[in-house]
Amino acid sequence: MVSSSVQQSELTKQLSLGLPKRRGLYDPALEKDACGVGFICDIKGRASRGIIEQAEHMNCCMVHRGGVGYEENTGDGAGILTGLPHKFFSRVVKEDLGVELPQPGMYGAGTIFMPRSPTEREHCKNIIEEEIALSGQKLLGWREMPTDSDGANIGRAAHDAMPKMEQIFIASGGAEGDSFERELYLIRKHCTHRLRSDDTLAERQLFYVVSLSTKVIIYKGMLTPHQLFPFYPDLTCPDYQSHLAMVHSRFSTNTFPSWDRAQPNRFMSHNGEINTLLGNKNWMNARQGTVSSHFFGDRIEKLFPIVEPDCSDSGTFDNVLEFLLMTGRTLQEAVLMMIPEAWQQDEIMDKEKKNFYEYQSCLMEPWDGPASIAFTDGTYIGAVLDRNGLRPSRYYITNDDKCIMASEVGVADIDPTTVIEKGRLQPGKMFLIDFDAGRMVPDAEIKSQWAKNHQYGAWLERQRIDLKDLSGTSQGLGLDKETVLSRMQAFGYTSETMQFMLQPLVKELRDP
Repeated sequence: MVSSSVQQSELTKQLSLGLPKRRGLYDPALEKDACGVGFICDIKGRASRGIIEQAEHMNCCMVHRGGVGYEENTGDGAGILTGLPHKFFSRVVKEDLGVELPQPGMYGAGTIFMPRSPTEREHCKNIIEEEIALSGQKLLGWREMPTDSDGANIGRAAHDAMPKMEQIFIASGGAEGDSFERELYLIRKHCTHRLRSDDTLAERQLFYVVSLSTKVIIYKGMLTPHQLFPFYPDLTCPDYQSHLAMVHSRFSTNTFPSWDRAQPNRFMSHNGEINTLLGNKNWMNARQGTVSSHFFGDRIEKLFPIVEPDCSDSGTFDNVLEFLLMTGRTLQEAVLMMIPEAWQQDEIMDKEKKNFYEYQSCLMEPWDGPASIAFTDGTYIGAVLDRNGLRPSRYYITNDDKCIMASEVGVADIDPTTVIEKGRLQPGKMFLIDFDAGRMVPDAEIKSQWAKNHQYGAWLERQRIDLKDLSGTSQGLGLDKETVLSRMQAFGYTSETMQFMLQPLVKELRDP
């Protein structure tokens, strides 16, 4: 009989060197999340300390939505995404590095998990600095992130699997706005591919770029919600302020918890599962053979694979959402592509909107849940419920222009008399806050705007080819009615397959 201490030692070793192989009920191909998610923001885009403090309270109220291991103080994961706290970073970067930060938008900041080995960590830094120079940007410096394992009382398993944490600051080499964000994206993706595939690094799986952006920053880990702020002292500083804060309490579903799989991800947080994941991943891998973008030109191959290995379903969704965003679509358009409402059999849907969905369905298959997804790029924040509608999400808007959205009610202390609007997410509907406009944008307005942006109906008419449009009177190859069933049976199909699965698909245009 193997002792628990020996089992723990082996588990710790696996955590540090990467995920274990398929064994028993565990299969790394079935990584999924089901969790608590929420955000609070100032609709007018005003940064404040109150947003951060309320977000901490919100996450702690969702501790029951997260999971823990055999140690009660080792969590499946918890984290927070905020706007880039320029006031705070200006102070600590000057104190720690002696560097004056440029104006907001002209520098990017990132949180990076690193190998514990000093030699391997130095190698990772050299590769990152090499990519920064190749992209024409300027390294401002590295900051060792303050952490407090003892104060947060994190469990042994979380502590033994913990990577080294660093922050990086990069100044623009001339690029601005979205162009600079794309350069940071290219740096992150190519560094990740180079380092996580480097067999000479024993701790290569510990390398993970948590976030790298001019707009947002993420603090997360293999923690419980109550441990998050004590573990990261940055979050407790009075001058750490933001106009938004997205929080997440992770419950892994048949998965292996790790520091990098904690959420939020770089642009979203997820409650639920992506049950079409295998097909979604295969389609994205197939598209790499033909995908192109004038934003990246010949450098686009540095982004491949778009879907990074060893991701959960949430992480995979985030990879694709980020790719769509960085190649020219807005955040809300990318979300609508990936999570469309049920439009095929909707006879009363506006024709222009139906054309939009039909055209996008030729480019991207739906990522079906159950899934409630909160998303943000710092300019917008919102949430969407997939067309199955099997995950709850509710929102409140107050008279002081605060918005609270979460997977359950009662997560924020607000005076009921200040609430001017409340509601819940509905299947296929989007909830969106536009910080530049300083308002909530209704679902109908979002979709009407995108449906009218282009002549999707004309594009479908001109570019799509249906089988019924193909001419010819000769019998199609392999469609001999006398032998088709016997040939299908030779490949493992039965008459029941024809009757109960293929017939509904072909004749009724519905899932069997």
